[in-house]
Amino acid sequence: MRRALAPLRLATLLGLLLALAAAPGCGGETEPEVYGLIWQDEFDGPAGQLPDAAKWQFDLGTDWGNLQLEYDTNRAENCSLDGQGNLAITARQEEWEGQAYTSARIKTKGLFEHAYGRFEARIKLPVGQGLWPAFWMLGNDFPGVSWPNCGEIDIMEYRGQQPRVLVGSVHGPGYSGGGALTKTHTLAQGGFNLDYHIFAIDWEPESITWSVDGYVYHRITPANLPAGTRWAFDHPFFILLNVAVGGRWVGSPDASTVFPQAMLVDYVRVYGVR
Repeated sequence: MRRALAPLRLATLLGLLLALAAAPGCGGETEPEVYGLIWQDEFDGPAGQLPDAAKWQFDLGTDWGNLQLEYDTNRAENCSLDGQGNLAITARQEEWEGQAYTSARIKTKGLFEHAYGRFEARIKLPVGQGLWPAFWMLGNDFPGVSWPNCGEIDIMEYRGQQPRVLVGSVHGPGYSGGGALTKTHTLAQGGFNLDYHIFAIDWEPESITWSVDGYVYHRITPANLPAGTRWAFDHPFFILLNVAVGGRWVGSPDASTVFPQAMLVDYVRVYGVR
């Protein structure tokens, strides 16, 4: 499942600029910082192994403020390597701690938090009414600073009942929930459940740009914010991966929803100045 690292336009441009700045006659007196891969998880390992505890920790519980129906556990049955180079986050229909479904939610909080750069993952998504997979980020000052003031960047989320429609959003003070700055991208055919796709953002101090498989479909800057609101994306964020079941945004599963359903994550990579 390993793939060669794709060339990055942003990284290439920044690398050239840094090289020019340090070239003789250009005023550079020290070796420039290098823009490249600064964090990654390739999810290599035996089937059933939990995600690397040096990189990820589990969120345990239910609801999370969205009326979700699953209980997120730290069991291998809900989150473990598949032995083929992927992390499988698996939603199951089973009774657990008073909930009718189980799944998992993992995060890099306290282990890896970063501002700016390229954040990307190669993922194959689950499918079905009431499933809500996501690859997203929260400000590292959460929960000391409450949501949405901490900022939230949704690199990828979608409704399992709409497998061709991808959603990218930000939430912040004065533009959250139904007022989030959001854009969708729809596949011409097929669905995000049928193959792997690369979901990414390129995050700079005053812009965030979303892409899927290299196609840019959304970009925001401070100029896009509602009047009188604050740009909340000027500090480090941590990464989350999860598959929710139910919730306000997707509704509940129904008789057509087949369980178990897994989100397969081939890799997560972050590029930045190191």
